[in-house]
Amino acid sequence: MWKTTTVILVLAIGLVLLFRNNPIDLPDLPETFWGPEKNKVASKEIRSFIINTPKSVIDDLNERLVKKRKLAEPLEDVAWTYGISTTYLDNILEHWRTKYNWTERQALLNKYPQYITNIQGLDIHFYHVKPHIPSDRKNIKVLPLLIIHGWPGSVVEFQKIIPLLTTPRPDTDFVFEVIAPSLPGYGFSQPAVRPGLGPPQISVIFKNLMLRLGFNKFYAQGGDWGSIITSNLGSLFPDNILGAHMNMCSSQSKSNMLRWLFGALIPQLVVENQYYSRMYPLSDHLSRLIEETGYLHIQATKPDTIGTAVAASPVGLAGYILEKFSTWTNNEYKSRPDGGLLEKFTLDELLDNVMLYWITNSLTTSVRIYAEQFSARHRSSNIDELPVHVPTACAAFPHELAYQSESLVRDKFTNLIQFNHLPRGGHFAAFEEPGLLADDIFEFVSKTEDIRKKADNKDVPNAGKKIKEPTKI
Repeated sequence: MWKTTTVILVLAIGLVLLFRNNPIDLPDLPETFWGPEKNKVASKEIRSFIINTPKSVIDDLNERLVKKRKLAEPLEDVAWTYGISTTYLDNILEHWRTKYNWTERQALLNKYPQYITNIQGLDIHFYHVKPHIPSDRKNIKVLPLLIIHGWPGSVVEFQKIIPLLTTPRPDTDFVFEVIAPSLPGYGFSQPAVRPGLGPPQISVIFKNLMLRLGFNKFYAQGGDWGSIITSNLGSLFPDNILGAHMNMCSSQSKSNMLRWLFGALIPQLVVENQYYSRMYPLSDHLSRLIEETGYLHIQATKPDTIGTAVAASPVGLAGYILEKFSTWTNNEYKSRPDGGLLEKFTLDELLDNVMLYWITNSLTTSVRIYAEQFSARHRSSNIDELPVHVPTACAAFPHELAYQSESLVRDKFTNLIQFNHLPRGGHFAAFEEPGLLADDIFEFVSKTEDIRKKADNKDVPNAGKKIKEPTKI
């Protein structure tokens, strides 16, 4: 047995060395103009914005809900294992039609200051929330934090975490000024009119957004696509990124993929024993990924086809989006008649997110990011294999879709200063567990700022030393 294990180990090491990551030159991404021709004369000013949906849009929505077709009956005793339960979806649609009050929800979404500015030809929508600093804490530092959502989410996900990030804490000497943009093609941010706008290109837009707001250096945080964009910001613009915090860290290098596969034979080489079940047996996790990523294949290949089909009806839009908020929050929720939706969310919160897609008709434009990320052009760029050298943190929530161990993540994030396993939560961390995520962000930034202070003190003679007071006469 030990001979077989030794042979496998030697082969594994050999293959890892054979496919080890070769150095990749840092690409100089052009600041492409992504908008329509008319936007070439668009103002670069930052304009105040409020959500103000025309009554005709809401009347049309309500009429469609009233006239919806009867849904096909689900199979007996399958809960959500075949997808969203149409029985429970009928309950959601009835709530949407009779109890959901868009006037009130719109006012809630307008609670924080919103703006639009034109970056590289696209109007980009964002929340910009400054902290309220008490008069007795005027010396507290205010640090800019860019927070980035993914699909099928939106800036709705950040409604509960924003006040937690912008409220000073008694045990910290800093607080955040939060900038939360809508991704291009999502909600109130314009979509590109030509192909090629993937996560690396979005990172260019968001870097330029922060520069326009006056932030040459800033922290970034993201989940889902936000994690990938945050990683791109760290690798492409290290001089601008103070630190990168992600709640969906991953490294897709060739050597890492091989280590992951060989870890099925010798898991100790890849993952700590206590987290073994999050990665292995390999067959279990591959089966779940196959089950949960059917949407990804069609969105990566035919985004406009699925976008057109789903966006044609509020019923289809709600069914397509809300199913993800069940199984991506916790895979076990698919066994429940209600999909476990009300464990972490209210129906109004979930419908707020659906409404942003509906009133802006942005489902099609939102899913095109998949086609850009998985295009041959993007894959050949090898941008995703660039190392990230800025200070980095990974928050591993237990019900995330996929898990990579700290040893695998360190392959990409060379300055990983925090890797925490959170006690609960899934894919939509900011939406599900805003308190846990906010705590993790504060912890990471506190560590990063302390490291920076120590480094600065080493560069300045006598820095940090207490200067002796002159003798008083």
